[in-house]
Amino acid sequence: MNSIDINSVEFKEELEKTWKFVEKVNKQFGFVQNPDKDINEGVAMGLARNRLIYGKRYCPCFIVQGETEEERKKANNRICPCKPALEVEIPKDGVCHCGIFCTPEYAQKKAKELEAEEVAHTHSRGLTKEEANLLVKKEQLDGDELESLLEARELGMVDFKLIDVREPMEYEMGHIKGTDELLPTTRFYEWFPKLLERKGENIILYCHTGSRSYQVQMILKREGMDVGNLTYGIISYHGEIESGSYN
Repeated sequence: MNSIDINSVEFKEELEKTWKFVEKVNKQFGFVQNPDKDINEGVAMGLARNRLIYGKRYCPCFIVQGETEEERKKANNRICPCKPALEVEIPKDGVCHCGIFCTPEYAQKKAKELEAEEVAHTHSRGLTKEEANLLVKKEQLDGDELESLLEARELGMVDFKLIDVREPMEYEMGHIKGTDELLPTTRFYEWFPKLLERKGENIILYCHTGSRSYQVQMILKREGMDVGNLTYGIISYHGEIESGSYN
């Protein structure tokens, strides 16, 4: 069976069994559901699909290797709840790789992060101090989230440095109001050592489309720094843009 009809009676029955399985795992290990319902639904559907196709609830976030049952057994495919999740991921990160099982502590923090993101996207109100300090720790930020963080920083609720990694000519043409530094990637090896000395500081990077800043972010992360990135760059930012040279 390679194709699954999610509207079929067979799939609906298996999905119902899967949710009962999830509840059983939560009760056994003291886990709770991820506050992000879309994650839970997607994983549960993937588990039900794999059960119908392969006869086992293989983790849906990984490719199932092996054409026969014997080959799949030798390939050591993850079967939910998988050993890496129980022994490493959840104890270390508070959540399994697929995201459906997590600790109560992780779920509580995640719920607050989701609320902060919702506030940033809808602009229904300003961020609280707690929300701002959760949001500033996100690795990938969109334009609404950065705009809300800049507003929160003006009110003294959060502290971070916004760094443009484009070139001076790009900066002069237009940069995000509130940018603190210009560190061009063409001079990366000049400023990189000095930036490494600022571990512990909240830093958010941006460029034109998010590619250069993402590359810098990954390098800094490998050095143990927590750095955020404006995912799609300045072109995704709808807040105030200024022009002029960097002093």
